[in-house]
Amino acid sequence: MNSIPNIVSVQKDFFKTQKTKDVSYRLKLLKALRHEIISNEQAIYEALKKDFNKSEFESFLSEYGLVFSELNLVIKNLKKWAKPKRVKASLLTFPSRDYIYKSPYGNVLVIGPWNYPFLLTMEPLIMAIAAGNTVVLKPSELTTNTSQLISEIISNVFPEQVAISVQGGVPVATELLAQRWDYIFFTGSVPVGKIIAKAAAKHLTPVTLELGGKSPCIIDDTVDLKLTARRIIWGKFLNGGQTCIAADYIIVKDNIKGAFIEKLKKEIIRAYGDNPKSSQDFPRIINKKHTKRLARALDDVTIVFGGEVDIENRYIAPTLVDSPNLDSELMTNEIFGPILPILTYNTEMDIENIIRAYEKPLAFYVFSNNKSFVDSTINKFEFGGGAVNDLLIHFGNPKLPFGGVGASGMGAYHGKYGFDTFSHDKSIIKRGNWIDPSARYASYGFKKLNFIKKMFRWFG
Repeated sequence: MNSIPNIVSVQKDFFKTQKTKDVSYRLKLLKALRHEIISNEQAIYEALKKDFNKSEFESFLSEYGLVFSELNLVIKNLKKWAKPKRVKASLLTFPSRDYIYKSPYGNVLVIGPWNYPFLLTMEPLIMAIAAGNTVVLKPSELTTNTSQLISEIISNVFPEQVAISVQGGVPVATELLAQRWDYIFFTGSVPVGKIIAKAAAKHLTPVTLELGGKSPCIIDDTVDLKLTARRIIWGKFLNGGQTCIAADYIIVKDNIKGAFIEKLKKEIIRAYGDNPKSSQDFPRIINKKHTKRLARALDDVTIVFGGEVDIENRYIAPTLVDSPNLDSELMTNEIFGPILPILTYNTEMDIENIIRAYEKPLAFYVFSNNKSFVDSTINKFEFGGGAVNDLLIHFGNPKLPFGGVGASGMGAYHGKYGFDTFSHDKSIIKRGNWIDPSARYASYGFKKLNFIKKMFRWFG
């Protein structure tokens, strides 16, 4: 099973055997996957260390722990999720019993990103298998160590006709997208997301696109500055700032900007020391190309803290930038690195003018103790999801759907939402035979029409 067309053909043939529709078979595979992940825990940390210089703590918090908890959640609830759900019947279809059946799509393609290479490939894989699909997974070619380990884990657990990892760069991704899939799940950048959507449209293939954008963070003058700074530094610089739901920039009330910048500086030093480059807790940029991109974004801006760049060692210091122009390179694209622009506002219209200058973001954050300000702000703007008085934490609750809107993506997953994403809802009515009202049958006539109109008014 070498060529991509052959891989797809074999998986499609296996799906037709109905084996993956057996919930007990899915559970057997998922439990085997859990055992394999537990066995490889240290290897996962080591791979992430090699790819990002991630600490074991951060690797557990942001990758391993989330995958493990999601896997446990699925194993615990799969039988309940997969069971047909009976819904209330309509009197217009009396007598009947009405159901929603959870049905897998079939052969699924999952394309993973490089920024959280273990979490953001394994979680959709888990949900696709749980829903009864066969899966071809393409991990990122940029995270060579983690992607190789993922491929080994998958090959140790799954028959290739059920799930397989295919490694490679753009040519492999292009060939994969040339195939006909039943569902495509992609996490990555907006430009590549458009390529995925175009390829899927050729066959009317449904897609989930988890993208990104410039996620804002608004801070008013009612907050505890120290606590707010601590939470922002944690959420912004986690994974070296390479997080799709990190705050891309902050908009702080003008009268507290100076004091807040000082708090941010202190929190960076508290977290990573006077020399973050030597900190065991501060990750590296994924490669030299992205490091150079970030270095260029620091040209012609006002740096108030940090700014050190080491291309060879893929290092960008935690950096604060004061009031960059909205049309600067730093502000025209998603930053995806440890650089935090600081903008200011005086009125709510100032906030709106900044945020409306960009596409709808994946995440949105507001720090305030003013309830009316919080409520009006989160209701005014369109975004994927977010948090009040913290960063990132909405990602950690499997009871909340995670996904974007507009340019930041389409579709959602996490917990049961992930199972639902990879399942088609079949609507089934089981009609009774003990009575058969004649009103719908020809010949019709005026009396039947009046009767039907009343039925629709009363019981529709």
